[in-house]
Amino acid sequence: MSFQIPWDTFSWSPLFGGMLLGVSGLVLLAFNGRIAGISGIVGGLLKPRKSEFSWRLLFLSGMVIAGLTAPQFGFEYPDLSSLAPSISPMIAVLAGLLVGIGTRLANGCTSGHGICGMGRLSKRSIAATLIFMTAAFVTVFLRLHA
Repeated sequence: MSFQIPWDTFSWSPLFGGMLLGVSGLVLLAFNGRIAGISGIVGGLLKPRKSEFSWRLLFLSGMVIAGLTAPQFGFEYPDLSSLAPSISPMIAVLAGLLVGIGTRLANGCTSGHGICGMGRLSKRSIAATLIFMTAAFVTVFLRLHA
């Protein structure tokens, strides 16, 4: 039995998005010697060093501009209205704080460990990614089935 991709229903946006993430991480590492971990980039803006402020601001601005201009290039936003969570704002704030604490404990986030670190075959990043993905799977399972 062979696997065939149904090209007539294949969505190219995730493929191009993943390629852009990889290229942006590679360019930042090659030209600036920095890992494209978004939590670290944002954290560096909160306690800025003069020599690092501009590239961090440009990187984050590029992310926002790319997201806002994507429809002009034929990329459509997915309809996420059916995924709207039925939780209170207080639970959402608590969840955000827990994600922030986890990011701090892991010394990085999904972009830093999951994309850049695993791409560099970092053992620490592979372990961190396995742990936070397992925690995500368990959380979703408990949220939906418990």
